[in-house]
Amino acid sequence: MRYAVLRDVGDGSTALRGSVAQRLRRTAHLSLLGATLLLGGATTQAQTVASLPEAGTAADQGAPARPVAAWNEFCTRHPTECAVDTSEPALVALTPAVWQTLATVNRRVNARIKPITDAAHWGVVDRWDFPDDGFGDCEDIQLLKRRMLIERRLPRRALRMTVVIDEIGEGHAVLMVRTDRGDLILDNKTNAVLPWQRTGYSFVKREGQDGRAWVTLNNGASPVTTANR
Repeated sequence: MRYAVLRDVGDGSTALRGSVAQRLRRTAHLSLLGATLLLGGATTQAQTVASLPEAGTAADQGAPARPVAAWNEFCTRHPTECAVDTSEPALVALTPAVWQTLATVNRRVNARIKPITDAAHWGVVDRWDFPDDGFGDCEDIQLLKRRMLIERRLPRRALRMTVVIDEIGEGHAVLMVRTDRGDLILDNKTNAVLPWQRTGYSFVKREGQDGRAWVTLNNGASPVTTANR
């Protein structure tokens, strides 16, 4: 989904797409990735025990955004997956049990699903769907994680598909879990469940919590630094 997401960011983010991608490419991408993966490995080990992360912050929501085109097609095939029930809580209470559930689901799905491009998998540039055959790319993997978390009684409204610019300046999909201790990210690039600001990604937009429209995220780049490790 890398190329398709970049084409479909929209909503005034053309400048973001260019400037952020260029800025990210000018920085030490490999160092950033190495720091993120190193952090991820250490964090994954810590997440084998029921220890909650420090309280964090929520990603700053901005104006309404146009959904990714492939998301609209996914919603046509799976309308219940895209419905928003405003009677559900917008945030999930991050108890030790929920924390362990997030870490376990993230790790298990990452191990189970083999990465493949949409072109090789579906024969199209961009398609969002469940990787029920054991193969999928970033958005497919996050959709499966969300489905499994909903089966474990987490509120769908607190589990938001999110578009970011990754460490090499390309489009990437992650799952944002909105909690009372800040927004956490489930990602197929690491088994660690990280606060959004420790991923090293630039956050572009995510599903809204009050309707089908998505919302922009105004936080820009969130590099991994010594200060926020």
